[in-house]
Amino acid sequence: MRPLILVSNDDSVNAAGLEALISMLSPFGDLFVVAPDVPRSGASHALTVTSPITADKLRESEGLVIYSCSGTPTDCVKLAMSCLLPRQPDLMVSGINHGSNSSVSVIYSGTMGAAIEAAMLGMPSIGFSLCDHSADADFSASVRYGKTIVQEVLRGGIPKGISLNVNIPALPFDKIRGIRVCRQNRGMWNEDFVMKPDPLTGEKLYWLTGYYHNEEEGAEGTDETVLSRGYISIVPTHFDLTAYGIIEVIKRFEKL
Repeated sequence: MRPLILVSNDDSVNAAGLEALISMLSPFGDLFVVAPDVPRSGASHALTVTSPITADKLRESEGLVIYSCSGTPTDCVKLAMSCLLPRQPDLMVSGINHGSNSSVSVIYSGTMGAAIEAAMLGMPSIGFSLCDHSADADFSASVRYGKTIVQEVLRGGIPKGISLNVNIPALPFDKIRGIRVCRQNRGMWNEDFVMKPDPLTGEKLYWLTGYYHNEEEGAEGTDETVLSRGYISIVPTHFDLTAYGIIEVIKRFEKL
């Protein structure tokens, strides 16, 4: 029996990155796609809890089923596992995202939200992101390197509860220098809102803007550094947010 691969994203079921991902994964197994009906970038690990969600089958052919879901990327994974899939998937893959999910962006990413949810449910999972936000982004290098990464995960596996956060620099295939396993870079998005009134009603509309502040510019072994040097970054990611190194520091609270 061919492996069954669950596929999702946060850029919507109509995204070019999803089509590229389907092309990348089809040689490895049967694909079951459940993706948001509209873009859900920045959805993080959000769930839809105050209203029902829908799932409409858009396509079914040999080795490929595609559903459009009205919920978040995490909803897509949960619904697939609970109601839609014929059996437990062998792998879950999310993406290919338009834009980087390195450093702190992993916290906000719907792409990684879906992948981490899959890891929580016991599946090996990978989130792929291309560091290019343009509508006509070239996913060819992502597909070629992504095949190698997927093949290795299917062959050798990854520890339970771990999701691989893979970011690919916006470079041609022959300019990418290789793959580096690294840690998440410390940095923050400095955000601001720009107010522009609605030209018809005068209502105040606030648009999110901002820039990334790298708190350890050039630090060795971080995703931001290896990406800047032309390498693909792989950061092993999990859902345990415990700051283990601080537990002993704050033991004093037990004496209050």
